[in-house]
Amino acid sequence: MTKRALIVWGGWEGHEPKQVTDIFAEFLRKNGFEVEVSHTLDSFRDVEKLKKLDLIIPEWTMGTIEKEQLQGLLAAVEGGVGIAGVHGGMGDSFRQECDYQYMVGGQWVSHPGGDTITYDVKIVDKKHVITKGVKDFKVTSEQYFMHVDPGNHVLATTNFGEIVMPVAWTKHWGKGRVYYSSLGHVAKTVREPGPYKLITQGLLWASEKDKV
Repeated sequence: MTKRALIVWGGWEGHEPKQVTDIFAEFLRKNGFEVEVSHTLDSFRDVEKLKKLDLIIPEWTMGTIEKEQLQGLLAAVEGGVGIAGVHGGMGDSFRQECDYQYMVGGQWVSHPGGDTITYDVKIVDKKHVITKGVKDFKVTSEQYFMHVDPGNHVLATTNFGEIVMPVAWTKHWGKGRVYYSSLGHVAKTVREPGPYKLITQGLLWASEKDKV
């Protein structure tokens, strides 16, 4: 059966949401997904339509979301639809919405040093399907310092001095799988080999249902 994905993009243009969306849509289509791309948060209002999806990718930095839109998204994931995203497109969205942050498992706080730091990403769970074939790598981009849920299953980390900061993780929201990576500042970063593999394998994992 063909899997179905919805990508909703918008918000702050500095994160190149349309370009990043195009990368994700191309990858998913090559992997047999039927992909719908939307530029409005009203796509989250139709809960019954959302529940027929396998994967939702929000690519919407900052901005605000209406109560009905957010409730639709949360309900769909809680009911078993996977959600996955990157950087500010999922981890710096809807800053006033604590329930959204709770679902994601974290929230952006700062990127000390700006957007041109070269830093290490360490794979800490090398047995997970998402990290298969991914070795430790360096990336030159924004290094996200985040508030994170201590219950997240951490896949990769980076360091701020002595502080170990999660970079990629999984969790669940109800029956739905959640995947997040703080990598992916702009399209160029997403396309780099290390981030690309870690991110795209996360998209595929989130689209799967847990075996009962």
